[in-house]
Amino acid sequence: MRSFSLLIAGLGALTLILIVGAWLIYEHEPKETDPQTSQQVAERIAPAGAVYAGDTGRAAMQAAQEAAAKAAASQVAYGGTTDGKTIYDNLCHSCHTAGVAGAPKLGDKGNWGPRIAQGIDTLVKHATEGYKGPDGNMMPAKGGNPALTDAQVKAAVQWIVDQAK
Repeated sequence: MRSFSLLIAGLGALTLILIVGAWLIYEHEPKETDPQTSQQVAERIAPAGAVYAGDTGRAAMQAAQEAAAKAAASQVAYGGTTDGKTIYDNLCHSCHTAGVAGAPKLGDKGNWGPRIAQGIDTLVKHATEGYKGPDGNMMPAKGGNPALTDAQVKAAVQWIVDQAK
């Protein structure tokens, strides 16, 4: 029993020595640094950290807003396709297949008939700007994807309407 206790104590001491040795080696290793980290941090906090004062600041703020709007506009969903089926398959199907939140199901002529009677322009407007119906049903603007262009929304609406005719 005594020799077993000595063996366990020796293994415990060896474990501690190895842990301390590994920690010392780790502490003396140079840390990996990314030279672009500081630049990325500066870009990330720039809008919150910038100071806009007077006319110069107002002009800088307007320029920043315009640049952000242009950057957002350049992000077009689904590679800019205007294929209504592709847009439906990627976005619209999640609500219009199951009828989520009262969305009319694809091809359901009974639900689509009154909507189609309002005209394609009204349907496109509701799909683009969003719409809350009198019965509480909700259509989010651009189906919840602001990267869709107006042409893409119109193509998707037209394709969905064609399926209900």
